[in-house]
Amino acid sequence: MRAPDAHAGWLSTLGAWLLALLWILPLLYACWAAFHPSEYATKLVLTAPLTLNNFSLAWDAAPFARYFFNTSLLVTTILVMQLLLCTLAAYAFARYEFCGKNLLFSLVLIQLMIMPEILIVRNYQTLTKLGLVDTLFGIGLPYFASAFAIFLLRQTFRTIPKELVEAAEMEGASSLQVLRHVYIPLAKPTYLAFALVSVSYHWNNFLWPLVVSNSVGSRPLTVGLQVFSSTDQGIDWSIITAATLLTSGPLLVGFLIFQRQFVQSFMRAGIR
Repeated sequence: MRAPDAHAGWLSTLGAWLLALLWILPLLYACWAAFHPSEYATKLVLTAPLTLNNFSLAWDAAPFARYFFNTSLLVTTILVMQLLLCTLAAYAFARYEFCGKNLLFSLVLIQLMIMPEILIVRNYQTLTKLGLVDTLFGIGLPYFASAFAIFLLRQTFRTIPKELVEAAEMEGASSLQVLRHVYIPLAKPTYLAFALVSVSYHWNNFLWPLVVSNSVGSRPLTVGLQVFSSTDQGIDWSIITAATLLTSGPLLVGFLIFQRQFVQSFMRAGIR
């Protein structure tokens, strides 16, 4: 019986490595093309010269500094609003009993099954009426309330012992003070896990910002990246991949630096 088990374990390890290789191949190609001249972008020549000129050309071809600022501001605003609104909603669902509580929470869960792309037309019409088209606030507004965050925080808040809440209340703490000093500190791993999901999603979000933004002042990195795929100017894969690395670089660096904290936060938060 040991031989088949060992054989199965070897196959599982081999399959995992093959899947990992397939996943990382696009990134490896992007790194190769970005650091080599255009004539070597599709040629694997080990003696090909290295260059950083592609990054300089990509940076000068579009206002990347403005795009980075727009994306950072957009992602930060969305995350702050999500944490504020979803914390209050999850706290109400976890602690209080009120009429229609289960029905309202069911509606929140239903939102998890609705793809954001389905609501693009309706959301755009709403932003037009509010005069928020082509603004960073308009891009982030539909994401300020996250059903996933409400569900995740509500589940975490329900695991907090009631004895801690009762002790805080005996000391004269109000509801908001209980939330601030009991619930939120004990849910820090969940907050970190959700922050990772939110930042990575909205940093890479493309379709909705493409629809709403019409100018450099509101255009994030993902939308600004499309300038390099213009067939009128010709497609230079070395510059495109350099621009792609500039766009995804901050997320990759952040993950490499904080990967241990990220993994631990997901484990503690109970995300499966």
